[in-house]
Amino acid sequence: MFKQIAGKVHEVRPLIHCITNYVSANDCANVLLACGASPIMADDVHEVEEITASAQALVLNLGTPNESKFISMLKAGQKANNLGIPVIFDPVGIGASQFRKDLAKTLLKEVSFSVIRGNASEITTLATWQNHSSCIDTNALKRPSYDMLIELAKNLSEKLGAIIVISGEEDIISSPHITYRVFHGHPAMSTITGTGCMLTSLIGAYCGANPTQLLQATLAATLAMGLSGEQAYSKLCQIQGGTGSMHILLIDAISLLDFSKVEGGLNYELYEKLS
Repeated sequence: MFKQIAGKVHEVRPLIHCITNYVSANDCANVLLACGASPIMADDVHEVEEITASAQALVLNLGTPNESKFISMLKAGQKANNLGIPVIFDPVGIGASQFRKDLAKTLLKEVSFSVIRGNASEITTLATWQNHSSCIDTNALKRPSYDMLIELAKNLSEKLGAIIVISGEEDIISSPHITYRVFHGHPAMSTITGTGCMLTSLIGAYCGANPTQLLQATLAATLAMGLSGEQAYSKLCQIQGGTGSMHILLIDAISLLDFSKVEGGLNYELYEKLS
């Protein structure tokens, strides 16, 4: 299944419209190219609706917010909803300021999201609107148990009608009735800024190419990112490189990933399925 989902990205070459942060915009664009999609990073209010109408998915990233970018996000999100285009939301650093929380609340009220991805701190803040960390780094949060996070993700998915992804040492992907845990990735990925943003963009590409299989596409994208991180670190050890090399090797691994050639199989599990 995952080979077919990833293959569809190369076949369709979906255009992914990203209104994202300036810290990781270049990396997100390169990750989209690496997986077989086409990126466009347009955030001016005068063109976002037109650009979105031509795209197969829209990614909204809260990483470097300002009022004009927020208006663009709102217009693009509503346009995507009107056209049935998947919208993926990344509430980066939502607990860092009241401004970010206010923007996120409005977006959640006015835009219907297909997928929402964040770390444990960000998703917990989104679910409770309490500050669980003022830092974007998930390591700043004393992480709740996985049982608690799974329950939180499932309930939030039911409330918002979106697939919820919680990234971390293990990743949680949840709809109201189906939850997966993914056991891929490597701690060295946290030494590179923007890997979460890259994953969100990757989810956009997989969902854009597989709009009728959003949960499976989100799972496949999360697996792809984790596997690529593992493969990048393995090569990093061979060349005795540092964080700059890890950055390059990660994008290389995404571009070369073949699900049919994964040694040892895929390490994930279906946590629960309710009738």
